[in-house]
Amino acid sequence: MTAPLASPSGNAPASVSTPAADAPAALPRPSRDEFAAVFAHGAYMPLTQFGVIDATGDDAASFLHGQLTNDTQHLDAASARLAGYCSAKGRLLASFLTWRSGETIRLLLSKDVQAAVQKRLSMFVLRAKAKLTDASGELAVVALAGSAVDLRAALSTAFDALPDAVHVKIDGPAGTLIRVPDAFGRLRYLWVGPKAEVESHFAALDAKLKRVSPAVWDWLDIRAGEPRITQAVVEQFVPQMVNYDVLGAVNFRKGCYPGQEVVARSQYRGTIKRRTSLANVAGEPDTVKPGAELFHSDDLGQPCGMIVNAAAAAEGGVDVLVEIKLAALETGSVHLGSAEGAALAFLALPYSLPTEV
Repeated sequence: MTAPLASPSGNAPASVSTPAADAPAALPRPSRDEFAAVFAHGAYMPLTQFGVIDATGDDAASFLHGQLTNDTQHLDAASARLAGYCSAKGRLLASFLTWRSGETIRLLLSKDVQAAVQKRLSMFVLRAKAKLTDASGELAVVALAGSAVDLRAALSTAFDALPDAVHVKIDGPAGTLIRVPDAFGRLRYLWVGPKAEVESHFAALDAKLKRVSPAVWDWLDIRAGEPRITQAVVEQFVPQMVNYDVLGAVNFRKGCYPGQEVVARSQYRGTIKRRTSLANVAGEPDTVKPGAELFHSDDLGQPCGMIVNAAAAAEGGVDVLVEIKLAALETGSVHLGSAEGAALAFLALPYSLPTEV
């Protein structure tokens, strides 16, 4: 895919709000220069939309293994993995990027669900030798995007090398550097480490890269086709509806976890009729927000899908990841909020989905 800018142009806890109860704020729109920096000399962005939960103790890995959709017991020191946390009904309460930092297992998740998820997980620790703590205040989370040459030069004061594959990580005194899926052919990394240590390298980053809005990262995540569970869509989707089986966030060979029977049944009975697609909505309507419902031109009586994630797009409008009935993509048009709402223009995901039967 070419760059869009050749030049700047079980039931959740009560504390987890439903989409209707806590509507997201209006989407921020980065400047054209901020978008363009990703495709010019690279960009970095301290991220405020994420939190970090640290799991420690002798049983931390086995405890999380019995709670999350992916394998944490066999998570090695050089890898990171996506994972989900489901209710008993198989609906996602949170999504994580997980990795080991020494004896600690770290969970990176949307900050707006962190407190409720951490509290819920802690309720099930029981006799396990495991403890969950909020590490967000101690750690900085920084995203970087650009070419290999630009990012290598910018990170040379902190890391001797860059991870050479998606979800490969390296560790150093400045923290952990994890490669995440590319967007528009640009490499993307997450740097998570002690706040003071990471921030001490900002001057070196400023000399090589442009510091931009964290909303640029939200847009790049969407264009990478990687959904994130935020408060607005808590308990709305089973993992397959947001393509987590395709993205490697579900291990179907591991033991039980909350909702596992529902997730497995959806996978093996061959009836996955809803998936997540990529689209653009023209203009900047206030209703383009996670949790907003979608309607098909041939069936206006009930919604055919929902916005999972949304971010202002470099070329205008709002790019969205939408969970939608596959049949709704075959004919007609899909609209935001109602039959009179803005029409969605669907785009190709950067990966293939399995053919459903």
